[in-house]
Amino acid sequence: MPLYEHTFLARQDVTAQQVTGLMNTYKAVIEELGGKVTKTEYWGLKSTAYKIKKNRRAHYSFFNIDAPHAAVAEMERQMQISTDILRFLTVRVDELDEKPSIQMRKQDERGDRDGRPDRGDRGDRGDRGGRPPRRDRDDRGFGGGGFGGGFRDGEGGGARGARPPRTETAVAPAAAPAAGGEE
Repeated sequence: MPLYEHTFLARQDVTAQQVTGLMNTYKAVIEELGGKVTKTEYWGLKSTAYKIKKNRRAHYSFFNIDAPHAAVAEMERQMQISTDILRFLTVRVDELDEKPSIQMRKQDERGDRDGRPDRGDRGDRGDRGGRPPRRDRDDRGFGGGGFGGGFRDGEGGGARGARPPRTETAVAPAAAPAAGGEE
């Protein structure tokens, strides 16, 4: 039988348990029509590169499928009908990879820091070098950023210094039409 890798994206509104239910539903469709799903992976809720049907994020799921074309076609037909499925992609392959996919390996390598890599022993940081002491929040001025916004020490802001006061300027009257024009 032909071998396929199949990935589908489910709406961000559905829960992880509902996505697992969808995976079981589509796995059952394949098995009813004489195929088998050798590997299923739930990759989690991830951001998409662009909006898909008004969704910025989606639940990603992956199947390795060993099934006749008719079974895969029926599964895809049911996915097109479902409102919970945003996109799917089925690719025929020469052989199925039994190892965890790259997405699953990434999740395993992240460790126990809530998705952030381990930074190792940081030791005592000691003195921070020639850094000036921090001022109190009240001394930083409005906005607290120091990026030209607000006032610092009561002066006009920014690196350019104080801004001169505005002056009233007279508006020049409209120019008269040129001589020799239309009369």
